Amino acid sequence: MPAYTLKVRRQDDEDARPYWEESTVELDAHRSVLDALIELRRRDGTLAVRYSCRAAICGSCGVRVNGLPDLACHKQLGAAQAEAGDGRPIVVEPMGNMPVLRDLIVDMDAVHWAKVRRVRPWLEPVQPEPEREYVVDHETVVDITQTQACIQCGACVSNCLSLEVDPDFVGPAALAKAYRFAGDPRDAAQFERVEDLAEDPHGMYTCTHCFMCVDACPKGVQPMNQIIRLRRVANVGHGIVDRNNGHRHERAFVENVRRNGRINEADLLADSYGGRLNPRFVPQLVESLPAVVTAVLRRKIGVEAMIGHPYRGRVGKDVGRIYERVRSRPEPLELNLYVSGYEDDPTPPVGGSAGGAADASASATGPNARRSR
Repeated sequence: MPAYTLKVRRQDDEDARPYWEESTVELDAHRSVLDALIELRRRDGTLAVRYSCRAAICGSCGVRVNGLPDLACHKQLGAAQAEAGDGRPIVVEPMGNMPVLRDLIVDMDAVHWAKVRRVRPWLEPVQPEPEREYVVDHETVVDITQTQACIQCGACVSNCLSLEVDPDFVGPAALAKAYRFAGDPRDAAQFERVEDLAEDPHGMYTCTHCFMCVDACPKGVQPMNQIIRLRRVANVGHGIVDRNNGHRHERAFVENVRRNGRINEADLLADSYGGRLNPRFVPQLVESLPAVVTAVLRRKIGVEAMIGHPYRGRVGKDVGRIYERVRSRPEPLELNLYVSGYEDDPTPPVGGSAGGAADASASATGPNARRSR
């Protein structure tokens, strides 16, 4: 039976200094990191670790394994050792962006659950209520099913770079939960929800599209995509021009790419604030100079991009033609994030029942295509 060395980050209480402790366990490679932690706790009852179902359903055992958030019951020892490298210990730490209560247990109520409560995670029913049940079409059910797959493990919160910079950021898990209701046609408060999150300086426009929450999620919820859909509801659905300039920035981003063929960072700030002659632009430019200088020094922005438009030309014209073709459609098409199908029938019968299981072989058009709100 193979032996695995675990390097566990220990902390006696909230105020104590953390320390590391290495221990070896002998378990089969298919056994989980949680199994190893339970074995270590059997030897040392002071080791604190949270778990419940042991089946990757409850989300209780979220930890960082080799620096990345995961469910301890879902991560196999063999896979964890391969990630760590031969001869190196498997590093197990508490999740990030949340205060540590003891060892591997973090205070999720102080961060994760507080942010979920902030987005009003309940339905505000459309009135008048029907005599029986609300009937929701298959496309919409598929659309919100992805957010309903969240098990509230906090992995995305642990991995969020925006939360590291801005602890007041609403966060990926809470914003994904917000879309579960904002995207539900039975909810009467869609406008109020998205306006609130658009106007909040720590709301949905704080997300920087880093994909870290997408990588972290063990259930494929892809919180970043749900944040994008929230923005789409606010921008396209309701035309909310927010005080954080998020609406103008997104429009400027699209226009910048259309004009240049690809993003030109030197123009983006000016485009977002109405052009170089707009009085709102100069204060923002002065405030952004330190970041601009850093970006130039790190070659994020090339000097040639600051004095011209190096991407214009054939590439820009091709992108412009694609843009105009898409914009000329009478109504834009939007594909569901989950691909759904009908079992044993590639073409759903008229009036047939909707299949609930995800089917990767099903076409992404037809029953899965929906019109954007």
